[in-house]
Order: sequence, then structure tokens, then C-alpha cells
Amino acid sequence: MKFRLVSSVIAVVVMLCFATFMVQAQTATVMTSSYKSGAITYPDTPKGNTVDEYHGVKVPDPYRWLEDPDSTDSQQWITAQNKLTNAFLNSITERRAIQQRLTEVWNYERYSSPINIAGKYFYFKNDGLQNHSVLYMTKSLDDPGQILLDPNTFSKDGTVALSPYSYSRGAFTNDGKLLVYGISDGGSDWVTLKVIDVETRKHLSDEIHWVKFSGGSWTKDGRGFFYSRFDKPEEGTNLRSSNFFQKVYYHKLGTPQSEDKVIFQRIKEEEKNWSMGAFVTDDGRYLIIAVRRGTERKHRIFYKDLTDPNAEVVGLINEFEDLYSFIDNIDTVFYFRTFNNAPKGRVIAIDITNPAPTNWKEIVPESENTLEGVGCIHNQFYCSYMKDATSQIKAYDMSGKFIRDVKLPGIGSAAGFGGKRADRYSFYTFESFTQPDTIYRYDCQTGESKLFRESKIAYDPDGYASEQVFFTSKDGTRVPMFITYKKGLKRDGSNPAILYGYGGFNISLTPWFSAARIPWLEMGGIYAVPNLRGGGEYGKAWHLAGCKLNRQNVFDDFIAAAEYLIKEKYTTNTRLAINGGSNGGLLVGACMLQRPDLFGAAIPEVGVLDMLRFHKFTIGHAWTSDYGCADNPEEFKVLNSYSPVHNTKKGESYPPTLIMTADHDDRVVPAHSFKFAAALQEAQGGSAPILIRIETRTGHAAGKPTSKRIEEAADRYGFLLRVLGIETPVVKEWKKRIVIPEV
Repeated sequence: MKFRLVSSVIAVVVMLCFATFMVQAQTATVMTSSYKSGAITYPDTPKGNTVDEYHGVKVPDPYRWLEDPDSTDSQQWITAQNKLTNAFLNSITERRAIQQRLTEVWNYERYSSPINIAGKYFYFKNDGLQNHSVLYMTKSLDDPGQILLDPNTFSKDGTVALSPYSYSRGAFTNDGKLLVYGISDGGSDWVTLKVIDVETRKHLSDEIHWVKFSGGSWTKDGRGFFYSRFDKPEEGTNLRSSNFFQKVYYHKLGTPQSEDKVIFQRIKEEEKNWSMGAFVTDDGRYLIIAVRRGTERKHRIFYKDLTDPNAEVVGLINEFEDLYSFIDNIDTVFYFRTFNNAPKGRVIAIDITNPAPTNWKEIVPESENTLEGVGCIHNQFYCSYMKDATSQIKAYDMSGKFIRDVKLPGIGSAAGFGGKRADRYSFYTFESFTQPDTIYRYDCQTGESKLFRESKIAYDPDGYASEQVFFTSKDGTRVPMFITYKKGLKRDGSNPAILYGYGGFNISLTPWFSAARIPWLEMGGIYAVPNLRGGGEYGKAWHLAGCKLNRQNVFDDFIAAAEYLIKEKYTTNTRLAINGGSNGGLLVGACMLQRPDLFGAAIPEVGVLDMLRFHKFTIGHAWTSDYGCADNPEEFKVLNSYSPVHNTKKGESYPPTLIMTADHDDRVVPAHSFKFAAALQEAQGGSAPILIRIETRTGHAAGKPTSKRIEEAADRYGFLLRVLGIETPVVKEWKKRIVIPEV
């Protein structure tokens, strides 16, 4: 799920990308759940009289006041809800033991694949429990080198982090002497760009503010860089106001931001949701501008000849017709990965001197498997395919002639194959649900992979198994699912299980490793991940089958996955928890309302839960390409039919629920979770707890410090331990050696 394209165009899909909402849980004998001993008294949540009318339908929105998280009333409500949730979680004596075990398994060295810039290698390393990984620079792969940037020094509490857009080839000058990088504060998507001299470790005076979803890309001469930004929001609204009219700028080194030149923009009202990213080709000759409308899998592509100071921006792909992901260029020939006339993807070449579609040349034709990404190294295309959500890598020469399959260590996910066209060597990582990331150095000339680095972690992967099964959804569609568990599992229906899902935005859930999952597996828990429609596992058709008017297919797939696990006696409904984040939080919220009888617990995280108003906040308007919009009468009917905030039923017995959000989440604003918690608490007719955990000084997930990730995982497992009614000898042993103090 992490095939890193060396020249992937704009990564705006990250606007609603799942971050790392990978969770885990437990096993064994049933005990009486203590939360049933008495009814929970929830904080008072006053109801307003706001009513909206959509196409003749009146829809009450009584908790509209919670959309302002900074108001006095909202702050009092947040404090009261956190007090209730913390009291519940802190009463779980096993929680500290779980947190300690999480800390133990998380404490292992982790590395990223190195990238080579002008004979210098740059890579990230985390010693284990550092809140953030540290950027190193070395001139030899045999030498660990020196620290270039340590995000752990940015703040005392670890809540200031490197932007996820900071670490790319274009962020370095061609000679590797300068790096432009971004920092985000408190988990916000807003980024400030800074420049550091790689050799002296000294910062230049340049700072760029109000950047979102963009890094910097240097000109060949290293005198400046291109970036994308929005206008400065009104004071006090930066975490919730809508972001429109993104622009591409050029910043000349040593000058103030106020003098930055606008390179590309759109000013028409119907173009305000265009998002744009710009990067310089490896030869330094062209600026490529990739434009998306929302999160659609469709691009317009523009370019500018940087060798001509008077050159205009030229349109190459002038309609939003399909996906076009720039790979590389040889002089005036541009190579793209596209789904144009190829629902599962192909590689084409366009000569910009003769750009008519009739002159396009197919290089690598469409195959039976989905083309996830393409890198260009050693004058070869390295094509990453997905076969039933697992990686296959194939090498082709520049004319499209097949060279070889890359032999991977097993069934899992490969990521990497970045570099420049002239490079002979590249790196890739390989991981699975049970095996941590392992880094290999790949010789593009011989096809040989050599182990470069492997993680040593305090657990034995040979004691666990991961299998892929297929189940049938409501409409007869065949859907794959990965199931991971401790070897020797008895399929007698007694095992606790977490069913994790996403299902949207063309995001593919391929096997990934998570240290946070280990304690859950050690406790005897099952971890299941279905590849729902709406994702990208089987190409364009699979994605569109879960979009807009087809969104119910995603929920039906998830419900069918749960029914399969129960039917095949992996678990039973009272031991089955569902979890997902962001778009996956919507998935959990919708499914727990549609089938409250099917689940023993639900944990929706930073979810999109108000489907009638999501487009009115920050970057939410970009998601209408997947969800539709309540302004459209036909789409409103579908959205209103499943919107979690609007579909709770008074007196229904809902499963135990832990809603998780963050006060600095400016991608999926916390109002979604606030309103859902209020509606669910009011509707709950059973005795199961409906709790909301509101993290402070964090955002959607990117850049979240390790310490907070461990605390969150401990709270998830502690909650599930209590509400699923689980005891296990493993946790009893962990409790005997607790050293973590009481909260």
C-alpha cells in the first residue's frame, strides 16, 4: 500500500487518505462486563432548533452549535465528555499492562529506504520510542552518517512534526546542498516551509506560510522552488474554514514570500475546487503542473518550459477525462501512467511537439492486474501491480519490452523503486501483516535483490499466520479479505476479532505491518481486513462501484465480511469489533447503525459522519467526487439515507462505541464526531457505553507522536477488553510486571 512513485503527481488523495488507523484486540473466556452494572449518565447536550431544507425535505440539525469547537459551550462539553471517557478507561486495570506491552514491541529501530541525491544518501531512522523519525545524511551506505533534521527537537511534547510532503526527491536541489521541508503544528494540515543547508545544518531565512498538501520542488539551478498554497484564512477560522483556489507559486531564495510569483491559478467560481501540485522534471527542463478537481481520479496536465524565461504554461491534457500520473521524460517525450482506455492502467508516451491523442504511443499495455504505480530507473520502467491486493513488480525497457519479474520475498506489499533514470541501483521495502518492513537494495542491471536492513522486534512472526479468503457480498460480488491470527487458532466462534475497513477514494488496503497489532494477536485476537469496493484493488470499476449513488455497496461488503467471519466460526457477533478511520470512520458509523445486532463494539476514528454538511469545512468539498453532495437532489437522497449523524434511532440498542477524534483535525473537522456522539448518546436505548475520546494537540493522524499513538492503542484495547468481556492469561502475565504508573 506504499508503492512510492519517484514522480507521482499530486498526492491530493491524501486529503482523505487513511492514516494509520490500524488497531488490535484479544481472546479467551467470557466474563461479566462491568459497564453493565449501572447506567451511564452522559453530559448534558442541549438541542437547538436548527432545521435545514434540502429539496423539499426538512432535516433537523439540533447539534449545529458543536460545529464551533472554540465556543464556551463546546469547550465545556468537550471537557465533560473527556472526563467521562477518561474515568471509564482509567477504571480498566488491564490498560496499563497493555500500554506497557505496546511500548515494548514499539521499541525497535525503524528505517526508511535511502534516496540518493548527488552521491549523498538521505534516510529516516527511529530508535524505537522517539516521537518522530530523524532524518540522516550519509555519503556511504556503510556509515550511518549525521543527523540533518530531528523533528523531536521541534517541540517539547512532540506535536510539531515534519510534513509528509517534505521527503521527496524534488525537495532537494540537484546537488543535494539544500533541502526545503515543511513542518506542521498540532497535527494541522497547514504547513510552513523552511530551507536548510545540508552541509552546514544551518537554516536560511526563507519561510513560506499557509501551505497545504504541497512540498517544494527546486529549479535546476537551485535558486528557488515551486510550491502550492491557499490564501491566508480569516483569523480564528484556519482549522475549519473551506480551502478554495489553490495556486502554484515560485519562491526565489533570499526574498520575502510577499514577492513570490504566481505561476498558475484559476479564478472562475466553477474552478475554485481545483487542487494543483507542481514539480520539476529530473532534467530540470520542465515544470509539470498536475491538476485535480476534488479527489477525482482525473487530471488535467500542464507544463512550462523552464529554459525559456518567457514561456507560457501550456495545457497538455485539457479535460478531466482520466488519471494521468507523470513518470519521467526524455527530452520532449513525456511518459505517463494512465487509466485512459485502460481501466486497470497502462503506460503511454506523449511527444509534446505532437501531442494529439492520435499520436500517443502505448508503451506498457493494460494487464489483468491493476497498475498501482511506475518508477523509472536504469532506463527501465518498474511497474507495481496488484493481484488480489498483493504486490507484483515487473520490469520493462523504455520501449515496453518485458525484462523480468522482480522476485519478492513472499506475499505482501512492496514499496519503493525510486530513483533517476540513469541510476543502476534502487531500494524497496517489503512487509506483510506479520513481517515488519525489510529494506532491499535492488540491482536493476542483474535483477538481484540484496538484504539491506531488517527490523528486529520483540516478537516471533513465525507464531502467527495470515491468510486470504474470499466472500460474497449482498449483490453476489466476490470480495477478498485478509485474516491474521496466532497459529493454532480454534475456529469455535469464541475468538475476539477486529474487522478493519476503509473502502473509498481509490485507496487500496494491501498487507501492512503494525507494531500496534502485536499485543492484540498475542492476546488471541483476530485482525481482518476486507478489500471493499470503493478502493483501488481492482481498478477503476472497483472504485466507482463504491462511489456516490453506489456507496451502499461499501457498507454491504463490510457487513458481508462480518457475516462471513461469524459463519466460518472465526468469531461471533458479541466478540466482533469494527474499526476504521476517516472514510473508514464513516464506514463504521454507517454499518453500526444499519446492523447494530451484528457487532460487539465499534470504534469510528476521525470519521466523516455528517454527510449533508461535510463539504462546508476545510477541504471537504474535494470529497464530493466520491460521496456526491447534498446540493444534488438525487445524491442527497442517498447521503441522507446513511449519514450517521442523521440516522440514529431513538431507543435502539447500539453496541459499545468509542468515538475518537482530535481537536486540531482540520481535514475531517471534529464537529463530525461531536455531533455523532451527541446523537448516539441521546438515541441509545441499551446499557452499552457511548463514549468519545477527544485528543488535544493532534490532528487527522499525520505527524502524530509515538507516545500518543501508544496511548491511543492502549485505550482501544482496554475498551475492547472491557466491553467484549475478555480475559486472557497473557494480560495477567503482563500485569505482573507493570512499571507504568497509574494515570
